[in-house]
Amino acid sequence: MKILDKYILKKYITTFILTLSILLPIGIAIDISEKVHKFLEQPDLGVSEIISDHYIPFIINYGNTYMPLGLFIATILFTSKLASNTEIIPIHSAGISYNKFLKPYLIGAIILTAISLWANHFIVPGSSQKGEEFFQKYLTKSPVVKSHVRNISLQLSESDNVYFRSFNLNTNTGFDFSYESYDGLQLKYKLIGKSIKWNKKDSIYTITSYTKRNILAQKDAISSGRKMDTIFNFQPKDLLYIDYLAKGMPSPELYKHIKKSEKRGVKNLNKYKVELYRRTSLPLSSFVLTFIAVALASKKRRGGIGISLAIGIGLMFMYVFFMKVAEVLGSGAAYNPLFMVWLPNVLFGILALFLYVKAKQ
Repeated sequence: MKILDKYILKKYITTFILTLSILLPIGIAIDISEKVHKFLEQPDLGVSEIISDHYIPFIINYGNTYMPLGLFIATILFTSKLASNTEIIPIHSAGISYNKFLKPYLIGAIILTAISLWANHFIVPGSSQKGEEFFQKYLTKSPVVKSHVRNISLQLSESDNVYFRSFNLNTNTGFDFSYESYDGLQLKYKLIGKSIKWNKKDSIYTITSYTKRNILAQKDAISSGRKMDTIFNFQPKDLLYIDYLAKGMPSPELYKHIKKSEKRGVKNLNKYKVELYRRTSLPLSSFVLTFIAVALASKKRRGGIGISLAIGIGLMFMYVFFMKVAEVLGSGAAYNPLFMVWLPNVLFGILALFLYVKAKQ
């Protein structure tokens, strides 16, 4: 690696770290001002617990989410400084092409993107879950988790289905339970019960006031009883689908959960898919934003760094706006979540290509 490459790469990474170290305290200060009264209302809540269970996850999540934007601002700052100090003109005069000038930026983007991808898929989910548990315990009076779900149908396999009129997730008890097993399109076995309860210790379901019906070729075999124990291939948590549960799963677990839920006939898993797809699209946006930032800031402007920074911040807010809108729309049943999550990167990728061609000329 040439001296110039090392110089630009060093500036790229150090300016990014400096920018992020400025943004993080601002986010923490805003969060403290909003929640300090709730902390004081909890007599058993200590400073060490607030730091370890709330602010460490907050820093990890906040830093990872805004890493591409911090990188974008940092790239504009130090590249604009290079341009204003007339350092870029001698570089090109020495025969170094625009593509070679971009090389250290791309190396830096690859390094930071790889770190962010690893964190997004494996570290951030556990941190999100820890932060959510703290929020549920201390910062909210009405838990997000539902205690009751109604009219649930679940496909356990291609031939097996279960149905509940209602299920209490606090007591792990369901009512008006039905289990059906099919051979193709023909019903072969049906089990109904007045209530069903899951024993967490041994993962056994206890059904009360049950009736079993085996459908045979000549006649049906029917039996009933007051109580029976059995095993099913699901747990009560599989009956509940809410957004923050997806954020707490590492990507391999989340992917398996989505595939398993699709086989069970769950209708809308787009929130889960949006969460899975954004864990890749957000880090890779570093490349797009780096191209835009270099193209904007590598030209010396009359207004100096301020003009480039103002244009960059405007584009940054546009990107955040499109990203949030796309995620909300992608979570709905009417849109393709993969397309919506990647749409901001595609649109800004086209802008990056246009600016790249213009800057190269």
